[in-house]
Amino acid sequence: MAHGMTDRVLDRLLRGAIERAAAPNGVRFTERQLYFELCRGVVPAHRLPRRPAFTVPAFVPDLLFRAALDRYGTIPGLLESARPLPRGVGRNTTEPDLFDYGLPRLLVCESIQVAAMLRANGVPMESACPVVSADDLPLDPGIAAMLDRAGGATVYVLHDASEEGLGLPARLPTLTDIPDGVRVAAIGLIPSQAAPLHLPHALGRAVEVESVNPAVLLRTVHRLVRGIHRTTTPLVDVRSARRTGFLTWPTA
Repeated sequence: MAHGMTDRVLDRLLRGAIERAAAPNGVRFTERQLYFELCRGVVPAHRLPRRPAFTVPAFVPDLLFRAALDRYGTIPGLLESARPLPRGVGRNTTEPDLFDYGLPRLLVCESIQVAAMLRANGVPMESACPVVSADDLPLDPGIAAMLDRAGGATVYVLHDASEEGLGLPARLPTLTDIPDGVRVAAIGLIPSQAAPLHLPHALGRAVEVESVNPAVLLRTVHRLVRGIHRTTTPLVDVRSARRTGFLTWPTA
């Protein structure tokens, strides 16, 4: 579908995607999140009823997307490509007793870009939950000790709806030390949650976390890691969602 678009039409759609990705208050976003916002502008399947449930192909070819980025120039709010955190993160702190405290929650993201985006938008401070990616593992022994010290701590895992992503929570103890008594809770994304929202999928029908609108992702992660219940009827009960791996995306 996007192959027949003129540059002018694609540039207009890109401007709309930039506005949506940054809404409502200057959200920082990744290039991949912007790409999926552009795809939603081309095929607004997210406006359709939840049933029947299906995902949609990402119709915009990568070459056309990158050409549109080049024509646009500097994009406010667009994050640079992320790199793994320095080994021993937290050791260079002005608080020498930092590792003497308990850490009740930690979020591990499959995607290094998603982890950087959540940090850039203040999730660690707002949710009192440090955010790392699978690329940052293994954890510093001091962080593992903090989880142990907290008593009943939880490591949340945010992953794509793909074969590799769905297997990440089970693989986590092989990637880093998880103290006994620390719970590993998968919070999604899984196919049966992505399909009713008609999220765009990549090759192989994998659905990436970055296909979710940035502001929706931020609100949802905050609710899940803090255990905050919606005052209205939730899409999925938060407690059962954690047990089954659902990521209970709220409506935009």
